[in-house]
Amino acid sequence: MATIAVYSMKGGVGKTSLAVNLAWAAAALSKRRTLLWDLDGQAAASFILADGRKAGDEARAVIEKDLAPERLIVKTHIPLLDLLPADASLHQLDALFSELDRKKRILRLTEGLQRSYDHIILDCPPGLGSTSEQVMRGAALILMPMIPSTLSQRAFAEVRDHLTRHHKGGPPIIPVFSMVDRRRLAHRKAMAEAPDCPVIPMASAVEQMADRHAALGEYAPKSPAAIAVATLWRAIEERLAR
Repeated sequence: MATIAVYSMKGGVGKTSLAVNLAWAAAALSKRRTLLWDLDGQAAASFILADGRKAGDEARAVIEKDLAPERLIVKTHIPLLDLLPADASLHQLDALFSELDRKKRILRLTEGLQRSYDHIILDCPPGLGSTSEQVMRGAALILMPMIPSTLSQRAFAEVRDHLTRHHKGGPPIIPVFSMVDRRRLAHRKAMAEAPDCPVIPMASAVEQMADRHAALGEYAPKSPAAIAVATLWRAIEERLAR
């Protein structure tokens, strides 16, 4: 089993849409038993995949180990894809991890689920704190979506340097250009400077995910964004296999 984290220092960069679409690709394209664990208190991934679910405050209890993850996991409408939903109790997740003082809590929780799933994908909250430290210890691979800009690339370099300093031997971090608009000079310049970075184009179809409560591959499988996600997922599986 591999745990793949989708993480960013800042919000508004397409993090949740990438996490949901990768989870769909793992389940639908690769036929892998997949769990999407929503760790973001905004619960956007949970809204997309489990609309209508009555949200409580159990997500915090899973972290505290007062509630087994299996008790909260719900099946989605997508075969082979389950969801461990978030709720408002995760808004202070950094503080919770600091209080617990268990540096490998996410790692231990995902290890307990390894018999049930081939892949666990984490939709992480933004920021660089106790939660990101947990993610860096618990993930096999970290994807960092960013809008192609100087500031986003600077944020990526900061996370990469932090990992190098404090987590030697930690998981590789893969930058992903998201919400790319090739009409913009800054985007084209950033892509030219990092030609090997995966690119997910901006698309109105992606913005419909919340309204449709579905992954992009379900209703627009031939769109450039869906094709880009599928290509990225295949590259991730190849990397994990190595």
